[in-house]
Amino acid sequence: MSDNGGFIARLRKKINKGDSWLTYDLGRLFTDDKLNDNAIEELEDRLLLADAGVEATTTICTALRNEVMAGRIKSEAQLRAALKAALLDLIGPCAKPLVIPSFIKPYVIFVAGINGAGKTTTIGKLAARFKREGKNVLLAAGDTFRAAAVEQLTTWADRAGVPILSQGAGADSASVIFDAVQAAKARGVDVVIADTAGRLHTQSHLMDELRKIRRVVQKLDPYAPHEVMLVVDGSTGGNALNQAVQFHEAIGLTGLTVTKLDGTAKGGVLLAIAKRLALPVRFIGLGEGLEDLEVFDADAYAEALIGKQS
Repeated sequence: MSDNGGFIARLRKKINKGDSWLTYDLGRLFTDDKLNDNAIEELEDRLLLADAGVEATTTICTALRNEVMAGRIKSEAQLRAALKAALLDLIGPCAKPLVIPSFIKPYVIFVAGINGAGKTTTIGKLAARFKREGKNVLLAAGDTFRAAAVEQLTTWADRAGVPILSQGAGADSASVIFDAVQAAKARGVDVVIADTAGRLHTQSHLMDELRKIRRVVQKLDPYAPHEVMLVVDGSTGGNALNQAVQFHEAIGLTGLTVTKLDGTAKGGVLLAIAKRLALPVRFIGLGEGLEDLEVFDADAYAEALIGKQS
């Protein structure tokens, strides 16, 4: 990223709130330049409290124990470096920006997620981002299940300055999205972003509807959708992980956007999801503004979590 340092500072300011391992003084784990016997266990507790999950926490702490046993952690700086390396081993492979090839037109993005995760807001931010990049964008109001969803998405379309295709509440979602892709083909639109019903991952009939939408759209383009993005709320911890697992099993996710990292002092759920699914993390949401959607940067994320050495 062009302004990596600025992004680190902004991310740290957003997520370092409260008393969690993110703001913890690693120097307290040392006594007389020697790492305390229970230091790794204390980090383990703090990772779990930060919603990193058992699997990710075990992986990170095993790596740290190996460094301690090899005699490579004798100072706070060395512990900080080892912790960052362990975080990056886990999350680094997931930092894969969304690349939209010019030869795919329209590039179709399905956006899924439960109500309240920030799905509609994310779609508006994506539309604004792509428009700034010079792309023609069309939104498809496929969340016809919830009465206010079309109205909310229309508001975001207006804010982003992009057109929207909708048929009102109660319309057939597959029909709405099919019409949008068909219209995009006719108009030479670059990107179609399709909203889908904000469903609970436990509602199998709604998952079936998502699969139906995919089948219908593939009549126009056998390779669509080109991205199936799940939006999860970063402040919901284990629930976000469960959503990612079940949506992935049901519809095959290709990317993830994590929202509301400005509302939590934890932020560790990214580690849990990375360990379990290794899904590409496309963006992270850091606020409500049109531009408060950042391309995920694993190095900046790790820096923000650990903080600078005091």
